Amino acid sequence: MAASQDWIQKDFYKALGVSKTASAEEIKKAYRKLARQYHPDRNPGDRAAEERFKEIGEAYQVLSNEEDRKQYDAIRAFGSGGPRFAAGGSGSAANGGFEDVFSSMFGPGSNVRFSSGNAGGVGLDDMLSSMFGGTARGRSTTGRSRGFGFGSSRRPERGSDLRSEISITLRQAVAGTTVKVQTARGNSVTARIPAGVLDGQQIRIAGKGGEGRNGGENGDIIITVHVEKHPVYEVRGKDVYVNVPVSFAEAALGATVEVPTLDGKNVQVKIPAGSSTDKLLRVKRKGLPQGHGNGDMYVRLKVAVPKSLSDEARRAVQVFAAATRDADPRAEFKNLARS
Repeated sequence: MAASQDWIQKDFYKALGVSKTASAEEIKKAYRKLARQYHPDRNPGDRAAEERFKEIGEAYQVLSNEEDRKQYDAIRAFGSGGPRFAAGGSGSAANGGFEDVFSSMFGPGSNVRFSSGNAGGVGLDDMLSSMFGGTARGRSTTGRSRGFGFGSSRRPERGSDLRSEISITLRQAVAGTTVKVQTARGNSVTARIPAGVLDGQQIRIAGKGGEGRNGGENGDIIITVHVEKHPVYEVRGKDVYVNVPVSFAEAALGATVEVPTLDGKNVQVKIPAGSSTDKLLRVKRKGLPQGHGNGDMYVRLKVAVPKSLSDEARRAVQVFAAATRDADPRAEFKNLARS
């Protein structure tokens, strides 16, 4: 993105609550935390939160881009107002910090000298104008606003991508949904999240990111989708797993039970006689929609034992225990343990 004159007044590090030496990962982590806190969806009608969200987004857009961050640091180092610059000698030792900034931006030998007085000096606006093109107020001679972007003699440059993160429910991931995302210019655009989106998948909105320079195309908005955990269903790729409680009688004798699916309907699942806890039963095409078909749903049986028994039920269990006293349920387990 093109540098902006108002960067001098804006402290992007403070906006994200990080130090000037923060790593890219620390900046990303701070942005994610604040973006979730101040997202308009979590603060409906709160103008202060909306402005804070815009501030956070602008700060992250600049600091997450290595080149933009260098340019921002340099411009902030110049300050505004009193400092003046003049072409010529090497400058005094007291002004070495500014010369270092020029050296880092343009390389050694830039032949720029800092002076504290106004006479013979070049103002900050003029200096930035000469460095980045345009006039002191960031406008070209045609009157078009250019900030401190490069002049028309430069090659077209694509705008930077703006990254955002959203959280949706598993039901929304299955059916698809729409979300609103803030652009680099503070507006909001509606993005369509396709049915069957996976956790961590990225959605790209073309042309809604940072503005291009010198006729270059705009960047994109890249949305990372996070699918919230569900209390019943567990998603693994395009397949879904669900724990289904069954009674001892259903597991021992076999049965057909109704199991709810992700699309809000029910499916009939046949339980074979003699099933045990954690037995997996596959139900085809009842997972997440992907491509031209769906994934599968895996039903994991969980034998539920009653916490209390009536006298009649207790007697029945005792009769069953007596009838099966020769069957050792741990025989295979013991053999495996000895191996």
